[in-house]
Amino acid sequence: MIYLTSLVAIIQREALRYVNQRERFIAALVRPLVWLLVFAAGFRAALGLSITPPYQTYITYEVYIVPGLCGMILLFNGMQSSLSLVYDREMGSMKVLLTAPLPRWWLLICKLIGGTVISILQVYTFLAIAWLYGIKVPWTGYLAALPALMIAGMMLGALGLALSSFVKQLENFAGVMNFVIFPMFFLSSALYPLWKMAEAGRVLHDICAANPFTQAVELIRFSLYRTGNPAALGWTVLATAVFLALAIWGYDPARGMTRKQG
Repeated sequence: MIYLTSLVAIIQREALRYVNQRERFIAALVRPLVWLLVFAAGFRAALGLSITPPYQTYITYEVYIVPGLCGMILLFNGMQSSLSLVYDREMGSMKVLLTAPLPRWWLLICKLIGGTVISILQVYTFLAIAWLYGIKVPWTGYLAALPALMIAGMMLGALGLALSSFVKQLENFAGVMNFVIFPMFFLSSALYPLWKMAEAGRVLHDICAANPFTQAVELIRFSLYRTGNPAALGWTVLATAVFLALAIWGYDPARGMTRKQG
């Protein structure tokens, strides 16, 4: 019961913090909506893209990039949630959280789940606005995408946790966020299909295919169209485990003590 109580308490804390930061909610929606409503038409016209989704039917470029923009929301929110950890550490509230009589790995997982739940709420808000705009997917796809969004959000949040464990100052973390976010987003299949990347060069295609964010986007994309992608699922789960292990190791107090003694 104490584990469940701590999980609920941390999720409530994340929700209250988010409710008090309405600007963050608006910014999280404006960014993908601008890409969807403004840039998508220009990209489609310039590139002449004809997209084939998991089902062999023609869809518009706007519908194709919806999963990528969902991934964008998860990516930015995962980093911003970890940014709050750096702030909490500077203010001292992080120490209070980590001194609770619970394993540190469980507290970090609770923090990760709380941030992911908030991110998923933002994703479904974005999908609702896209639906009103006329960009729709099969209605069962919205339900089928929930587990994929949870796994992808956990992976991206774990990446942010791992980075926050090594970056000690708030100003430095903001710079690291930009260094990580933009290469991950643009070197992925969020905006362009991988076969389009292959036309530009095999090396670029291989980099995009090896990008964990690409696998997360593909997992979301296939789920929205009610089909599976075992390869994307496996790679996303593996990346989640690796990033979470790095975060737990980075927040290990014994490691910090050893470094100070050295």
